[in-house]
Amino acid sequence: MQSGLTNHPHGSMPINALMPMLNGRPDYQLAEALTKVSPQAQVKAKATATDFEAMFLNSMFSQMTSGIKGEGPFGDTPGTGVWRSMLTEQYSKSFAKAGGVGISNDVYRTLILQQANRAGQ
Repeated sequence: MQSGLTNHPHGSMPINALMPMLNGRPDYQLAEALTKVSPQAQVKAKATATDFEAMFLNSMFSQMTSGIKGEGPFGDTPGTGVWRSMLTEQYSKSFAKAGGVGISNDVYRTLILQQANRAGQ
């Protein structure tokens, strides 16, 4: 009879749980940490990590578009600065929500490991 756990070098996990991956390999440290952190805290950490990546991307996009001159939406008119900042903010949120450039995964992992360490003390 199969118990509901699988044996791993770093503890047991429910069979139906997905193993987190790090650089294409199972991340046993994160898997163990996730068992110590509440689902609500996990959701909050994921949202915080995504927001952090959106902020980074917004800064990057702002720098990319700051020197553009000319006509059209990126022209050099009085209202363009405000419009451009709103556009880059929406671009960054959209990129981050779609998976971004990978920063949020590392931030999420770090937040969860820190919270698990705090819970274990």
